[in-house]
Amino acid sequence: MKKRLSLYGLLAAVSILFILYALAKNYWIDPEAGSFLSYKTELKRELNLPVWLNVMYIHVAFACIAMASGLINFSARFLLLYRKLHRMNGYLYIVSVLIVVITSGYMAPYATGGKISSIGFNLLNIIWPIITITALVQIKKKQMIKHRNWMIRSYAFCFTNMLIHLIAVLFHQGFGFLYPESYIIGVYGSIALLLIIPEVIIRIIGQHIPGKPSRPNIAKR
Repeated sequence: MKKRLSLYGLLAAVSILFILYALAKNYWIDPEAGSFLSYKTELKRELNLPVWLNVMYIHVAFACIAMASGLINFSARFLLLYRKLHRMNGYLYIVSVLIVVITSGYMAPYATGGKISSIGFNLLNIIWPIITITALVQIKKKQMIKHRNWMIRSYAFCFTNMLIHLIAVLFHQGFGFLYPESYIIGVYGSIALLLIIPEVIIRIIGQHIPGKPSRPNIAKR
């Protein structure tokens, strides 16, 4: 129990800090995305800046909503006390994910790093909704543990942007790679990590669902 609480506390801290950072950076500090757009120097198609910015604002807003709603639904206390709200919030999460994926699909052709990065983003835009819908299917079947595990896999993708930029900065500033190359590494590196890390977390937390008694250990005779 303490292990699960400490994991949730860490998740909450990281999620809240990232949401605040994303909102501040994209709506207040750099609303024109000047620093990010400065790396898009070899685009194959013309960028309609006003449209791109509006899509980006929608993308960021619903990415933050998905991260916040997912975080709330991982709370054992919220699940136990507000099951109907938990269900409604789950649908909000799914809708938010789909909007994030759709807006990402629009922005993918303009991704830093060119076509290789675009392919990576399109791959992410296929994997994430499939995993999320799988989580929905599992809860419809009353498979609570499978639902929780697929939601852990889905929620990991809320951190895609953060991981991409962390990896890109590491390779750009730490190893001296050009930023477009570092960004490509970030895209594919994040895909690998977002598929691996949830499996580690699922193994750590085990098979117990909050609100349901654990099965007693029965010694073999």
